[in-house]
Amino acid sequence: MDEVFTLAQIDRVAQSISSRISISPRIGMILGSGLGNLAEAVSKPTIIPYQEIPSWPVSTVIGHQGRLVIGQLEGQNVMVMQGRAHYYEGYSMAQVGLPVRVMQRLGVEILIVTNAAGAVNPDFIPGELMLITDHLNLIGMAGLSPLRGPNIDEIGLRFPDMSQAYDRELGAMCQQIARENSITLYQGVYVCLAGPSFESPADLRFLRASGADAVGMSTVPEVIVARHGGQRVLGISGISNKANLDGNTITSHVEVLEAGEKIVPKLETLIRGVLRRL
Repeated sequence: MDEVFTLAQIDRVAQSISSRISISPRIGMILGSGLGNLAEAVSKPTIIPYQEIPSWPVSTVIGHQGRLVIGQLEGQNVMVMQGRAHYYEGYSMAQVGLPVRVMQRLGVEILIVTNAAGAVNPDFIPGELMLITDHLNLIGMAGLSPLRGPNIDEIGLRFPDMSQAYDRELGAMCQQIARENSITLYQGVYVCLAGPSFESPADLRFLRASGADAVGMSTVPEVIVARHGGQRVLGISGISNKANLDGNTITSHVEVLEAGEKIVPKLETLIRGVLRRL
């Protein structure tokens, strides 16, 4: 398992992709559980299965198609990850962050990260969206950082600032588009746990007391890598299930995927709107 990737290793992965495409992607997207159908909207796509990309972590979870889709959407050159890998699948944090590193070397300036997240805020309704305004990096506080190891000075600083991890201008743009299209868009703090078990009621009450609004098992490591490399980030969670603070409901991955079917049309409207305005 790779715990660290050198710049030369990252560039070899980037070269394997650039040799198969004829455009330079400006916008990168990572689509979470049940949200991958958004990639079908990309025109003139070059589709590369993750298995064909050296060192690229392969998705093993249902709802993650495991393909890279490069093409155009709303006039923008985009690079879309149709599914992601997670730490709980057995990958190192360096492997989880590798795709974002490769995007940086291919010239991607803006990263749009999406995920399916469980509600921690009891006011949040499944099937709606949440603009991520900040995150709680519990997995990172425990020492699991994608930046662990020698710093790559050519990409970013040893100690990157995370005070504005999520781009405020992109967030305001997203809110405006939601209003114009009568889409409910919550705002809140996303907390990343290691998984793969869903949270206990006590976990959720603790997370709620700590200021979290939604919880998941991804996204934050990718955002940290993106900000280390100077990319602007827009983060959107699809709320997939209700807060289970009292322990009276059962959470399942099937529920998460079913919620994705309701979420994708709204998410596509938001993302298309943002791309048109960039």
